[in-house]
Formats: sequence, structure tokens, C-alpha cells
Amino acid sequence: MKNAEEIKNLVKEKYSAIAEQTKSANESSCCGSTCCGPEDMDYTVFSDDYTQLDGYNEDADLGLGCGLPTEYAKIKKGDTVVDLGSGAGNDCFVARAETGAEGRVIGVDMTETMVDKARENAKKVGFDNVEFILGELESNPLPDNTADVAVSNCVFNLVPDKLKAFQETYRILKPGGHFSISDVVLRGELPEGLKNDAEMYAGCVAGALQQDEYLDVISKAGFTQVEVQKEKEVKLPDEILLNYLSEKGLENYKNSGIGIYSITVFGKK
Repeated sequence: MKNAEEIKNLVKEKYSAIAEQTKSANESSCCGSTCCGPEDMDYTVFSDDYTQLDGYNEDADLGLGCGLPTEYAKIKKGDTVVDLGSGAGNDCFVARAETGAEGRVIGVDMTETMVDKARENAKKVGFDNVEFILGELESNPLPDNTADVAVSNCVFNLVPDKLKAFQETYRILKPGGHFSISDVVLRGELPEGLKNDAEMYAGCVAGALQQDEYLDVISKAGFTQVEVQKEKEVKLPDEILLNYLSEKGLENYKNSGIGIYSITVFGKK
């Protein structure tokens, strides 16, 4: 079992590599083909389609998300929006379309290469109210009461200390502010072999909590009105499942409700 520092270093290493690649090379999952499995395998089981959203920026879309949190974030014109784990900036540019020129969008990411890439993307489109800073979710560099809205897309599952990360999110939100976060959770206990393979092909599963535990962590951090805004079962290909389950077992598994889910969650300060 890797300790927290080893996990962070692994994530930084893999995401630095992803930042140098194109979206097509990363579409296998929310963690990209580089860290989730062989590059010739295409398991687009996590990501949702951004291309129809206002503010979509192809250069900033590395195919790493597992939802569309900005769609549920209730962003208003003039809001200050913080994207936690902003990557190449995709959600930030979509949020900027919502908050407008009079608002402010701040992306926070712990990978220097991603921050550099996001800054390049912002420079290309000429936004002067979108900025990207280096920082970790568990020790967010932003001051207290900065944001009206926080969003995040498939990042908290990669953080070793999720309670601390949500406590920091609570701290940087203004009183009455809220978040909308898309993430990966588990329901029920996956067969051990299957879980190991799911971690290989979909690295987001490695740090995923049971859904009830995940929601409990959010409440413990101080948030109220916690609700699941959207959920989607992540369906692994049968060829993976059949490595560990018989034909009958596969049928039972699919009907059991046990599995990997992408959820978008709301919480208010």
C-alpha cells in the first residue's frame, strides 16, 4: 500500500506525462491511457461530452473528466469560480462562459506541467479573468472566503486525505457558497480480481470510496444540503468482467447494483 506522499508523486508524474499528450491519447479513462492501461486499449467509460457546451476549448480537453459539474453548479454572472484540479483548463473555460467577463475563474492544480498548459490555453483565447495557480486540494493556497462556487471533475478520488480536501474547499468558499463536484464512487464490494483490473484500466477507481462514505466525508467537512445531482453507472467492457466472472456471474453482477458509478454532488457552506 502506497503512502500519501507516494500517491501524490505518482499522480503528478502521470499527469505531467498526460499534459504533453493529445486528448486522443488519453481517452481510455479519467486518468488517461498513460496511467490506466495499455495505450492501444480504448475504454471511454468515464468521460462525458463537452463539445456542445459554451466555452468549450478543444486544446484544454484532455478527456480526463467523469462528468459535467459546471452544468449543475448554478454559476451566475459575476461569480468567482474555483476549479479544483483544473488540469488543462477545460472546466475553467466552460465556467468562464457562465460567469462572464465580469466574473473571475481560478484553476488550482498540483501539477506544474498542467498549470503551464492551462496558462497557455488561456493566453490563446485572451481571457484576462481566468488564472491558474499551483496548489494541492489538501492545502489550498487560496485565501478564506474566495469563491462563490467551487467545481471539480474526477479529482477528489485521487486525493489521499479526502476529508482535508473537502475542509479546505469549505474554507475557500464564501458563506452561502456551494460546490458541484463530479467524481467516481463504488457501490458494494467489487470482486477482488475485478477491482484490481478496474484499477489498472480506470485508475480513478483506485482511490474511490463507497458512495455512502464519500457523502459522509462531505458532511463531516461542514457542508449542508448535500445531494447527488446526477449519477451514471460506469460500465466496464464485458471482456474485462469475464476475466473474473462466469457468464452467469456476469449476468448477476450486471443486475446486482454493485459497481462503479460517476456521481455529481452538490454541497453548500
